[in-house]
Amino acid sequence: MIGSIISAIIIGAIIGALARLILPGRQNLSIGLTLIVGIVAALIGTAIAASVGLTNTRGINWWEHLIQLAVAVIGVLLVVQMQARKSH
Repeated sequence: MIGSIISAIIIGAIIGALARLILPGRQNLSIGLTLIVGIVAALIGTAIAASVGLTNTRGINWWEHLIQLAVAVIGVLLVVQMQARKSH
């Protein structure tokens, strides 16, 4: 249980950071918000991969990670847009 939580945090941090690197320009997101977006994206991405049968692969599951990254990019975009609307 503790190992799953720690791995979710680590994967979430990596996925969130990669999503921010992929997007052009500067995003005004805190590290904590990036971590939350990454964790949520990792969980949603895993659920999507499982629903289409991509979780039973040998070795590193690149498809699952790509789906997680795509969800994280969308998540970062949504959060940045929500923050921009709040500030205006």
